[in-house]
Amino acid sequence: MQQRLRQQTRRALIGDGPAVGVDIGGTKVAAGVVDGEGRVLSQVRRETPTKSPQAVEDVIAEVVEELAARHEVVSVGIGAAGFVDADRSSVLFAPHLAWRHEPLRDAVERRVRARLGRRVGRRTLVENDANAAAWGEYRFGAGRGESRMVCVTMGTGIGGAIVNSGRVQRGRHGLAGEFGHMVIVPGGHRCECGNRGCWEQYASGNALVREARELARADSPVAQGLLERAGGDPGAITGPLVTAAAQDGDAAAVELFEEVGRWLGIGIANLAAALDPGTVVVGGGVSDAGDLLLGPAWEAYRRTLTGRGFRPELRLVRAELGPAAGLVGAADLSRGWG
Repeated sequence: MQQRLRQQTRRALIGDGPAVGVDIGGTKVAAGVVDGEGRVLSQVRRETPTKSPQAVEDVIAEVVEELAARHEVVSVGIGAAGFVDADRSSVLFAPHLAWRHEPLRDAVERRVRARLGRRVGRRTLVENDANAAAWGEYRFGAGRGESRMVCVTMGTGIGGAIVNSGRVQRGRHGLAGEFGHMVIVPGGHRCECGNRGCWEQYASGNALVREARELARADSPVAQGLLERAGGDPGAITGPLVTAAAQDGDAAAVELFEEVGRWLGIGIANLAAALDPGTVVVGGGVSDAGDLLLGPAWEAYRRTLTGRGFRPELRLVRAELGPAAGLVGAADLSRGWG
């Protein structure tokens, strides 16, 4: 109750004016000014320069400065791929960037103040990028009206988040929702987190590309269509290439999405057993395949769900906000929501 009152007080102090949202990925930094209705008023994008924390922080400060010059913003929200501490100020560990106990909030605030000579807005907040995307979908996208929502973000890996009765469930230490690192195949593929057999090694963009390239390198006749699209080089096969091939009816690409979708559905059934959500929203670049992914996922979920036939089924939907979900959610959370 006290925490809810503190949130309401913070929202009243900050207001629902335009806020900057920043979404940090392994290859890009996307930022935008977002109004109180979830509309993106202005947007910029930069390439992630290196894995150096300092270089990435410089880019974040640069885009915040650029957007703050165009709009009077009330707060700044930064979505980072990794473990964010309970205070939402530091990145404890980022598997795809060289961040280890990085005080991101303070570092960015210092850089912005040095560049502008003033603070931007009333508050800067760091949030896990999957939490930010989930909040964006909950408030303004596919999760509107759902009291208990789980979001699964399929990109390079798998991000996850839980929204329950208007609050992001962050866990005791701020680390809840790391579904991609549930071990579902003991002794399976090595994961960047250090374990083997993590869910994201079977249901992610990396998994899709790995399997496609292996099929092509095996010189399988069924992979000829993919090889032709890649100019004969298996190493040139990418996730968007496989998605386009599947949408064009390429049999091998469709089969690859069926396999990834099957693993996705198995994981969702596990989440349903543990969390019993009303809706699971699937986002990220891999979800661009639409029903080619979600169809097999739904069938696998129904076959794997514990108590199937004797319990309600959840709603499985594709995210609506697309690549903007993370920055929209980060901006809204920085105002004191969630």
